[in-house]
Amino acid sequence: MNEKIDLASARRRLQSANIKTRKRALKIIKEAKRNPSRVSKLKRA
Repeated sequence: MNEKIDLASARRRLQSANIKTRKRALKIIKEAKRNPSRVSKLKRA
């Protein structure tokens, strides 16, 4: 399954009951905070 890797989707997935899904979402959000230039690229994708 291909997941969207934009911030909005990641934030929505944080509310999931599934632990793996939450961890994946957290990883995307942390990576976006660490690398702000990539955030704008993620929004366009």
